[in-house]
Amino acid sequence: MSSPAFSTLSVHTSADGHIVEVDLNHGRANEMGRAQLAEWQALCALLEAGPARALITSSRRRSAKGTPIFISGADVTERRGWSDDAVRAHVRWQREVLGRLRRAPVLHVAVVHGVALGWGTEFLLTADYRITTPEAVYGLPETGIGILPGAGGTSELWSTIGVAQALRLGMTGERVDAAEALRIGLVQESVADVDAGLIRARALAAAVARRSPTAVAAFKAGVLASVGLPAEARAELEARAYEHCVESGDAALGRASFERITAGEEVAWSARRPFSP
Repeated sequence: MSSPAFSTLSVHTSADGHIVEVDLNHGRANEMGRAQLAEWQALCALLEAGPARALITSSRRRSAKGTPIFISGADVTERRGWSDDAVRAHVRWQREVLGRLRRAPVLHVAVVHGVALGWGTEFLLTADYRITTPEAVYGLPETGIGILPGAGGTSELWSTIGVAQALRLGMTGERVDAAEALRIGLVQESVADVDAGLIRARALAAAVARRSPTAVAAFKAGVLASVGLPAEARAELEARAYEHCVESGDAALGRASFERITAGEEVAWSARRPFSP
């Protein structure tokens, strides 16, 4: 069903609320501006507090010339007349929103079909798994207009594709196709078209929805928080995350329901208990 809380993002949830899908179809070319940031922020709150266990982001949008579009970039035109202070505040806000979406306690799968430039490429850093179609195009054009990628492209992209590839994309503005994006690790899987991508994304989302929401969220938080920590600190973080699952009661429920779970039956897990690394 469609959520009435969103007007620029098309947000749909499954009947049980476990799977949320965002179909990008707004503005001139799915560009991201203040209105969209506010709705992504609201969606973060929904993902954090509600029953959602998976998020799928995709787009079937095409330009007037028929070019498929995922996210064409930030809405730079809305910034005309803004002061430097206003621009700085806005970019800090978008960085904050995307960082929050990255940490949302759900599996976020992005199905990229078409143009994903600038903010579109940076947005992929919020996804846990990225699926591409052959018509996708990626790139960071920002240095060509006197700025740099400010929503994770400078600080985080290197950790996904490596320093050399991040410097290549950010310093040259070179665009890469789906095959090259897969080769350098910007995306994890390639499919024939957007329909195939959505089938795959929904299968992943359904698999997550059958599992303990507390365990899934603790696992994601533990993995993300482990980055950059020394081995001893990583081990302690893992221990705390595991013990959180025990304390939630889901570990005992899993033991008691083991035969049913291995037989493919669904279990009524308890509501998600957030884990703080």
